[in-house]
Amino acid sequence: MTQNIYDNPEFFHGYSQLNRSVHGLAGAPEWPSLQTLLPDLKGRAVVDLGCGYGWFCRWAREAGAGQALGLDVSEKMLEKAVADTRDDAIRYQRQDLEQLRLDEQAFDLVYSSLTLHYIENLAGLLAAVHRALKPGGHLVFSIEHPIFMAAEQPQWQRDQQGRLCWPVRGYQAEGPRVTNWLADGVVKQHRTLGTLLNLVMAAGFTLRHVEEWGPSAEQVAAQPALAEERERPMLLLVSAQRQG
Repeated sequence: MTQNIYDNPEFFHGYSQLNRSVHGLAGAPEWPSLQTLLPDLKGRAVVDLGCGYGWFCRWAREAGAGQALGLDVSEKMLEKAVADTRDDAIRYQRQDLEQLRLDEQAFDLVYSSLTLHYIENLAGLLAAVHRALKPGGHLVFSIEHPIFMAAEQPQWQRDQQGRLCWPVRGYQAEGPRVTNWLADGVVKQHRTLGTLLNLVMAAGFTLRHVEEWGPSAEQVAAQPALAEERERPMLLLVSAQRQG
């Protein structure tokens, strides 16, 4: 079963203070780039894997989606999503994404933000996603970049020229990485970039766009704390499509 760290009171409280938790999609600096990868949603059926507070489900409906389903393993996240939603075309459901269950060819878009790096059986999840998409349907997701995850909570270092360095450790050693982010013992699954993209293609998808995301100069000017995100990729954004 997926580690349900989000129902840990300490973790949940810390998560609730994050900018993206307080301000939703507008508080996520990668959102403008991620939004460009989305297909036209008018009248479409959408599912969000790891929906959290339900921000994307509500946005999808505002963008014209006919129906939206949000899945999450966390009861606390789903309680917040339900409390903040006033739309009968949005449903929320508790599911363990390690054992994803979706109707076949029921959705036009499967979306996921910063969730898939928690999944051990990613091949199984991607196969279930492929079955759940209609022919021509889209998979769009963001995930922690393997370079970022491989560092295992390092401290920034400086080289002999005084430049910031991000010390990557054991990049080729795939498997679980335990971090202490918001709470102790958070388990994430490290894969190389090649492994991740090959899993997407092996599930039957055609890659449409891959972006090693970093903030723009304008974003850094507006939020100087983002400057270090230009030193190494923190996030990976992927768009893929089911052909048949």
